[in-house]
This record gives sequence, C-alpha cells and structure tokens, in this order.
Amino acid sequence: QVQLVESGGGLVQAGGSLRLSCAASGRTFNNYAMGWFRQAPGKEREFVAADCWNGGITYYTDSVKARFTISRDNTKNTVYLQMNSLKPEDTAVYYCAARRDYTCDKRQGTDYDYWGQGTQVTVSS
Repeated sequence: QVQLVESGGGLVQAGGSLRLSCAASGRTFNNYAMGWFRQAPGKEREFVAADCWNGGITYYTDSVKARFTISRDNTKNTVYLQMNSLKPEDTAVYYCAARRDYTCDKRQGTDYDYWGQGTQVTVSS
C-alpha cells in the first residue's frame, strides 16, 4: 500500500508559478512510476505528466510542455510538479498517482494504483 499526499496548490495570477509536491509513504518509492493528473470543473480527469520508475524519462501532455516539469527526490519519497507560465486554463484539482510497473509513458488513470487526495490550483486572469 502507498499513501500519497499532495501539497503546494493555491491561487496564482496568470504567468506565475507554483510547485506541487506529492509525498509518498508505505513502500519503496523508487520502485514506482509517478504521474500527475488534473480535473477541472465539469471536465474529465486528464493526464498532465509522468515519469518512469527510475525517473530518467518524463512525459507531458502537449498543453503543458515547456511549462511544467515533473521531478522526484527518492531520498525524500517525494515527486514534484513545477508549473511555470501558468494560464487560467490550468485551473483544476491536481492529483498525483503511483503505479508499480517497469513500463513507461502511461497516461491513463486506470494505469495507476494509488492516488492522492488532490490539491486545488487556481489561476486568475
């Protein structure tokens, strides 16, 4: 079992930055691939970013490429999502997710086994 707790959300103006954190506990963190998803009001949950279990390769949905960066610190059992140049359309609840799988580039929510509770990100125009 893996427990995930997100933090770092908040209200920011367009063009600003936020860094989300997701702290994991319960199992060996570096055996898990991590992902970030988001869900805006009235919309389906969508993939944002993911890494491989070894953290070496990262993947992004097109709308956040060059603005968002996923990274991890295995010594702290934490994965991050650095979000720069934020836009109002980035407003959503952001969720981190974990899966124990040695394949990469998984973008469906059903590919992930564990989820955090979510953190709200609001970008004002």
